[in-house]
Amino acid sequence: MSSQRAKFEIRIKRVYEKSSPNDGARFLVDGLWPRGVAKSSLKGVEWIKDIAPSAALRKWFDHDPEKWEEFQKRYRAELSQNSAAAKSLLEALQKSDVTLLTATHDVEISHAMVLRDFLKRKT
Repeated sequence: MSSQRAKFEIRIKRVYEKSSPNDGARFLVDGLWPRGVAKSSLKGVEWIKDIAPSAALRKWFDHDPEKWEEFQKRYRAELSQNSAAAKSLLEALQKSDVTLLTATHDVEISHAMVLRDFLKRKT
């Protein structure tokens, strides 16, 4: 094995999916608490609501695929100005795999995908 530190995986799951042993550290990355999810069911999950897109950006995007490219640019700009919010995620990635949890219906065009790519560039 090389002397470089191991790269840990960053997974994305819908918050409604069951946890699994290979999830590693689990973080809820939505700005709003997910509907229908009891706080007790996410025991051990750290909620980092400050890392979610701003309310204005979230409302503007409204998961419209035609706005996806522009949303990514705007959210990356927000993340770059809010590096403190990513601190616990980056620290966790030094020790284990990380799973980003979101209530988003379409994970493929969600802030969690942008966040995962942002974190990968930082590690």
